[in-house]
Amino acid sequence: MTVRKSFSIFVIIVIVSVTGILSLSIDASTLSMLKNADLKMLLCAVLLVFAGWALDALKFMTLARAADEKLSFRSTLAVVWINYFGCAITPMQSGGGPFQIYLLYKNGVSVGKSVAITLVRTIQILMLLALVVPFSLIADPEVLGNHTSLRIYVCYIVVFASFCAFLLAVSVTRPQWVKHWVNAFLVWGHKLGLLKSKYLLRAVRWVGKEIDAYNSNIKLFTSTGKWYFILSLFLAMIHLIVYMSVMPCLIKAAGFEVNYLRCLLAESLLLFMLYFVPTPGASGAAEGGAAAVFGLFVPWNVAGVMAVAWRLITEYSGIVIGTVIVVKMLGWGGADKVMRESDNDD
Repeated sequence: MTVRKSFSIFVIIVIVSVTGILSLSIDASTLSMLKNADLKMLLCAVLLVFAGWALDALKFMTLARAADEKLSFRSTLAVVWINYFGCAITPMQSGGGPFQIYLLYKNGVSVGKSVAITLVRTIQILMLLALVVPFSLIADPEVLGNHTSLRIYVCYIVVFASFCAFLLAVSVTRPQWVKHWVNAFLVWGHKLGLLKSKYLLRAVRWVGKEIDAYNSNIKLFTSTGKWYFILSLFLAMIHLIVYMSVMPCLIKAAGFEVNYLRCLLAESLLLFMLYFVPTPGASGAAEGGAAAVFGLFVPWNVAGVMAVAWRLITEYSGIVIGTVIVVKMLGWGGADKVMRESDNDD
């Protein structure tokens, strides 16, 4: 599927989702409730988005410094925005990486280091989102109440995050284990007829080469670049707090009180879930999920509008800027080539 077609599917799903949410939530009293919105709080929400972009760019710059590379703030902002576009056109928001790697490479960063930088950035986000859950529960133990399904989902996130942390630690300290596990999987696939004999040895060699390259680049973050890596982790925490503060800020703008920690917990669960939604850019699920989260804190006739507003300023704005960058820099054909090369590398 071409990039243009994937982007069109994303836009169509968003339009249908937004239309459906608004039609199911808006009533005669919605407009009168929104007329009294606090414009200062709305402006604060917008400024938080700008601050989030700047922090994300600084996080990229420090990760690059940890890998012994230098990036300018201006060029790194383009890397941040193009990620929005890549995530919007692919299932489980997986397409941001190839476009980020392309721009980093254009800015003089090797492919191996670019892969390590983008991978570590994503892992940081997932780990920090997972950490929000236990922190919120400790600070407000009654937050889950009688929601059995929510408790199950929280347990899933904690287990998943722990498993990912284990794999990351093993990949750095015991890369031979990873090679053994992957090679065993390839042999298993060969026995099932999923991998032909002539490709088995080639695949094993390629896996060994890629794991060695990954390991050497990742180790830069824990050796010569460890202080920059620690700084990037700090910036990642501040960035996540800033980004997740937009939602309670919008609720306050509409004139409603909100428990900040409970809002962060609900939002973190939503954001974590969106990484595994199979639609382009998690479209549909993101809009519906945002409306459901807002519905926990405001009346339903306002929740739909606020969900759309939240998506508009936090995601759609970045996607629009990222799309302009891609079309101007690459064109739709060039974007297709970036995605094809990524698929071939996989």
